[in-house]
Amino acid sequence: MEPAVIDQLRRVSTATVQNQLFARGLRNTVIRGVHALSPDHNRFVAEAFTLRYIPAREDIDVLAAFRDPNHPQRVAVDTVPAGQALVVDSRQDGSAASAGEILMTRLKVRGCAAFVTDGAVRDSGPIKEIGLPVFVATTTPTTNLALHHAIDVQVPIGCGGVAVYPGDVLVGDSDGVVVIPRHLAAEVARDAVDQEDLEAFLRARVAAGAPVRGTYPPTSELRAEYERSRHSTTTPVE
Repeated sequence: MEPAVIDQLRRVSTATVQNQLFARGLRNTVIRGVHALSPDHNRFVAEAFTLRYIPAREDIDVLAAFRDPNHPQRVAVDTVPAGQALVVDSRQDGSAASAGEILMTRLKVRGCAAFVTDGAVRDSGPIKEIGLPVFVATTTPTTNLALHHAIDVQVPIGCGGVAVYPGDVLVGDSDGVVVIPRHLAAEVARDAVDQEDLEAFLRARVAAGAPVRGTYPPTSELRAEYERSRHSTTTPVE
């Protein structure tokens, strides 16, 4: 993903991104039920690196499974590229953790941008101090292997009811996480910045006493006034 696109998306909210996707006919883009574990670390923009779980089976998912160097959960943690977000399909089941403190520490050290699961983490207190944006549905002390079997890395997944493909672009903030199909990221980023610039202009009008009607959305006259004001602040003085 172009750094300029990432920089633009860092300037805008998930609400604005969702609005831009909705305008393009995409209605199911917000990962349902997840929230930032720490209010101090709730903002990120990153490409998705995916991990998928299926239900655990008692004869396979035992503690010795983690000794396998090819265990998909461990592989995901050790191979997610720096700057990308590890996104986990936990089948919207937070009864057992998707990961814990040691794996979150490893992700932070490796430069992972965020961890997102529609399930849970454990060791939530220490994880809040790591400084990694972590988005979860809930927390639990129960180990991963009790209910989850890691099966695939870098395949299309469902997370919180939303399709996430490897390389899709995720934006997270205090409202949650929204998923942008990769091929739309550049145009959504551009138009999201434009939307927020316009809304800042309109918000100032409302704060000064203007009614919502005729202001939000703006009339053609008000929109023209906005365009003139924007031009006047971007045109250099000779």
